[in-house]
Amino acid sequence: MNNIEFSNILKQPQGINEQQTMGLKGVLNDFPYFQSARALYLKGLKKEESYSYNHELKLTAAYTIDRSVLFDYITSDSFNQNIISKVQQKLQKQANDIEVVAAEEISIFDSGTSFYDEQVLNPDLFEEKTVENTTAIAEDNLAIGTPLEFNTNETHSFQEWLKLSAIPTIERMEVKEEKKTKNLRNVDLINKFITSKPKIKPVRKTVSLKNLAKENSFSSNELMTETLAKVYLEQKNYKKAIQAYRILSLKYPEKNSFFADRIADLEQIEINNTK
Repeated sequence: MNNIEFSNILKQPQGINEQQTMGLKGVLNDFPYFQSARALYLKGLKKEESYSYNHELKLTAAYTIDRSVLFDYITSDSFNQNIISKVQQKLQKQANDIEVVAAEEISIFDSGTSFYDEQVLNPDLFEEKTVENTTAIAEDNLAIGTPLEFNTNETHSFQEWLKLSAIPTIERMEVKEEKKTKNLRNVDLINKFITSKPKIKPVRKTVSLKNLAKENSFSSNELMTETLAKVYLEQKNYKKAIQAYRILSLKYPEKNSFFADRIADLEQIEINNTK
């Protein structure tokens, strides 16, 4: 990818295609600290709904010192505006795919019960499902590996994902060496001060300490989101994911059946993993 191609993507990031996304990957192999290229590559993967997106998001977080900037970027309208149009296209396609059955075709099934008898007696319907089959179905229902969706109200879910992913910040080597030298200088200054100054007795004062942890604590119910449940799922922490969906089913009773299905899928995966 040359400078002109990169500038064009930078001007119109919404039009990024699969070929350009792969080109950006090549740029990052040569220049891993190129933040603009990393941001555009992430957008390209999200647009394609690539299974590489979650891994690349972790890597981008590792190369980002201020991760709040990354969070603002992936929750911005400009980053996510392709998703809405994709959903609309999918719904339209589903509507177009609905087959209208003619009255003559319906009359075929009314003529007798032989069709139903054949299906009931069909031995293929009684085949035992394999472990691989049930696991694949459950994983498909849970959309494992698909891009994580964070919104602007889910800073806790994002922070929890960073913590669970154990992503250290990657710093440039020269910056790291400079910090190391500076820290050594500071240690020398502190040691000189300790040896040259007399000891000062601390003045005891009764200070009223507030329980800040208690004041700033939130219940797991308040902080629980579907994204956080999916974070646990992606980490293969199935017990936490099940607990998360149970909390969500109480929090949003109108979606109780949906969460119950997700719990059933997770329990199926757990059972298969123990076999």
